[in-house]
Amino acid sequence: NEGNEYFREKDYGRAVAAYSEGLRRRCGDAELDAVLLTNRGAAHFHLGNYRSALNDAIQAKKLKPTHLKAIIRGALCHMELKNFSEAIAWCEEGLQIDSKEKKLVEMRAKADKLKLEGTFLRIQTDFPTHCQGRAVLGTDLLCERNIKLVLEPSDEEEEVSDGLAEISLDGFHPDSATGAKVHLDADGNLSWPVLFLYPEHEQTDFTVAFHENSRFIDHLMVMFAELPPWDLEKKYLPNNLELYFEDEEREEMYEVNPEHTLLQVLQHERYFVKAGTPTVLVFAKRSPFSKKYFSGKKVHRL
Repeated sequence: NEGNEYFREKDYGRAVAAYSEGLRRRCGDAELDAVLLTNRGAAHFHLGNYRSALNDAIQAKKLKPTHLKAIIRGALCHMELKNFSEAIAWCEEGLQIDSKEKKLVEMRAKADKLKLEGTFLRIQTDFPTHCQGRAVLGTDLLCERNIKLVLEPSDEEEEVSDGLAEISLDGFHPDSATGAKVHLDADGNLSWPVLFLYPEHEQTDFTVAFHENSRFIDHLMVMFAELPPWDLEKKYLPNNLELYFEDEEREEMYEVNPEHTLLQVLQHERYFVKAGTPTVLVFAKRSPFSKKYFSGKKVHRL
């Protein structure tokens, strides 16, 4: 009930925490746990944590295979992650339960269309022009913030177009971040799509709107309110994580302070935003994998 109240107030972070607390009580009622998971997945979805939302939908469906809301949520997550084949499979599963469910019928058709189109995947930085010609408001905003953006023309263009930078995505699991846009809010602040990579498990999380003044620890507290299903050793706890970014030019790694805001990290002299999507790597502290991963690399630690 507490989680539902926060959800109605659109306080999705607290809703995630409340649903997680409900799950920790281990009531033994599979149907209630399926509802808690589905609701938490919906809150994660509104926060842009599509991977976490999908994990919750998967777990809810295991507890209650006919839970249509969980199936719809899972299909929606796959759509956002551009996994169109998986979205179609989830839609078909749901339509076997209710062949007239409007959301699934429409989503199935849309997923089919997008899959067939095979559109070249790219991200667009969504900044409006503030005057005619080549001047771009987005460029001014980035310069003011001392943010360095690496622009890469797509295969379809020899150079970026005037007014709107179109950049092909070249990163870890690229389908995770396609279609996301940097945007400017009414208060003049930027929100970025941010990709979290977990090399040890070859997993990702993707947040579509990470406010530049939000701290990394705040997002980690929400994302790891409940252990992810792939963390069998239960190491990925918010306060047991280390964040890094990679300087590809120098082949060096920099540790990120979780208490820092996204803007503070983006302003680092060696941070270059590639393909319009800031990326951080996440490791469990003092894990054998991280020691092996960093072996032979120059690492700048806090």
